[in-house]
Amino acid sequence: MSDPTPSPVGNSPITDKPALAPAISPATATTATTAAPKPVAKPVGKKTEERRGFLGTLLGGAYAAGWTFFTITMTGWTLYTLRFLMPNVLAEPPSKVKVGVPESYEDGKVVERFKDQNIWVIRNEGKIYALSTTCTHLGCTPNWQEGAQKFKCPCHGSGFYISGVNFEGPAPRPLERWGISVGEDGQLVVDKSKKFQAERGDWSNVESFITI
Repeated sequence: MSDPTPSPVGNSPITDKPALAPAISPATATTATTAAPKPVAKPVGKKTEERRGFLGTLLGGAYAAGWTFFTITMTGWTLYTLRFLMPNVLAEPPSKVKVGVPESYEDGKVVERFKDQNIWVIRNEGKIYALSTTCTHLGCTPNWQEGAQKFKCPCHGSGFYISGVNFEGPAPRPLERWGISVGEDGQLVVDKSKKFQAERGDWSNVESFITI
């Protein structure tokens, strides 16, 4: 009986090889690629849409408000500039005021009929003149006191004679005179564009009084 002789392990050839993956045909690969599912876009929620709409409305409103404010501002500046360039002829009171005929004034009397136009018309010692109703201290309006025969300022107590000369209180100088003349119609015309000050010697100017 013969014993089988095993083949030497070290000399036996290696016949076992690792299994290869089955080949994929191009058609199969294309099919697999085509069949791959696409990611589905996440639907926009209702709250997100409302938020976007609110932000759009808010930004649009702010933009519109900004342009409105800009337009109003520029319009205002334009009107102000035009108003500044245009002379205010109609709104300003006339500088010349007719105050009646010389014969209507009594000697030693102060006529206050034109006080609201900053004028006192006075006939005194053979002259008619027009005094400004503005106190030479701080610009208040004195009152004529017939009994005391003086102008008395209610603000700080300055006193002026009927001539306009200051004699008491803080007023530093006499009242000012306006220009006065006789117009073509015989009426006295007070011209407030002409001002005469006693301390400068202006009261000797023939345009500051009318001789009766």
